[in-house]
Amino acid sequence: MSTTVLPSYEDAIARYEPVIGLETHVELGTNTKMFCGCPTVFGGEPNTQVCPVCLGLPGALPVANRAAIEATIRIGLALNCNIAEWCRMARKNYFYPDMPKNFQTSQYDEPLCVDGYVDVDIDGETFRVEIERVHLEEDTGKSLHVGGSTGRIHGATESLVDYNRAGIPLVEIVTKPVPGLGARAPEVAKAYVTELRDIIRSLNVSDVRMEQGSMRCDVNTSLNLPGDEWGTRTETKNVNSLRSVERAVRSEIIRQAMLLNEGTRIFQETRHFQETTGDTRPGRSKETATDYRYFPEPDLVPIAPDTAWVAELKAALPPVPSVKRARLAEEWGISKDEMQSVVNAGATELIEQTIAAGATPAGARKWWMGELARRANETGVELADVGATPAQVAQLQGLVDEGKLNDKLARQVLEGVVSGEGDPAAVIAARGLGVVSDTGALTAAVDEAIAANPDIAAKVRDGKVAAAGALVGAVMKTTRGQADAKTVRELILARLS
Repeated sequence: MSTTVLPSYEDAIARYEPVIGLETHVELGTNTKMFCGCPTVFGGEPNTQVCPVCLGLPGALPVANRAAIEATIRIGLALNCNIAEWCRMARKNYFYPDMPKNFQTSQYDEPLCVDGYVDVDIDGETFRVEIERVHLEEDTGKSLHVGGSTGRIHGATESLVDYNRAGIPLVEIVTKPVPGLGARAPEVAKAYVTELRDIIRSLNVSDVRMEQGSMRCDVNTSLNLPGDEWGTRTETKNVNSLRSVERAVRSEIIRQAMLLNEGTRIFQETRHFQETTGDTRPGRSKETATDYRYFPEPDLVPIAPDTAWVAELKAALPPVPSVKRARLAEEWGISKDEMQSVVNAGATELIEQTIAAGATPAGARKWWMGELARRANETGVELADVGATPAQVAQLQGLVDEGKLNDKLARQVLEGVVSGEGDPAAVIAARGLGVVSDTGALTAAVDEAIAANPDIAAKVRDGKVAAAGALVGAVMKTTRGQADAKTVRELILARLS
């Protein structure tokens, strides 16, 4: 019996050339849905934010949301796209339980924005990802699969549908195929989605919160032998974190390389990324445009953006994130490479908010790029979801600056904050932490350390002041790290002078 053996990533890349493409869906932060007046607030009771229009009831007629059209144009301009002078909506026909109309109002061969690009920087090397189209459509509802361990339909005992999300304005940003990346394909995919998220957030048109589904990424991957035509692609659906985008590309490269090594055909299909295992599982065969039977939406007039209006929107665009990063690097006193590390870790806004809450740039970077980044990597979560807020980190650093905590104690306090024990002050009170600087409370510990280490004490008396460090360490050990080291050193030198 033969056993399937997964190749290493290095072996897969050494033999095959990957081609990737990304389709990113962004829910716009409008007050109402795309074609009706229903609210778009996240977290409402299921099926309470619906009406005859977004449910597709007979006789209901849609009206396009101007704010959504404007937001889409601004996104297209920020991505260096050309804006169509005339375009229209289309019906994309397919049946899924979360599509109440049995068709999706979208755009097909006449998108609003075309032919753009995004440049991403990795370790000083710039990669250009070309944008094929940016088009506007409506989101679907949300299926909830319950009774299983994964939240997916496989293994679930029943499925429920919430139509609150159906009809929310949704922008789809589709890249052209990106070949020639070699081993860096997963990194470029993650960097592109990171840059895209930063650009869209800077426009203030979406909160782009991947954990809430307001930004979702479909990752297309194919492999081919050098010199051959591009291989058959698979589409990994609804990848919901930056880390998972990179993992999904890497996993598909390894899986497809294994199949090609065995002489097995790759099928064009959708797949689902498994957060727990880091691999992908089959979904369904991938439809083509013909399967969707697109035709122009008869209930909506075409969209013809006025060129003067588009020019006004372009002139009002905020600085691109790369310019902002250069400014922040200068303000924070760090190099371009250090700033890129901050970006790669997803820490830019967290550090900004921590500084705004009162921390120094160095103090804010220290915690987010150090202890908190380590915890995020160990637990496999995004840095923003690690369990500490910028305000809490600023409070923690403030206590260090005031001398009420040393670094060792601060790490223990941070552990409590991340574990949900409250703000730093609450953790300190509950755990009995905090620096002891009262000389009366420390004198006994200092005398004990001197008595226990007569040889070291003699060296200090003889003028070898550096030897006092060993006595300071002894006191710190006795006090479980809570003694103020500066005060302890002063007491030791006073005792032995």
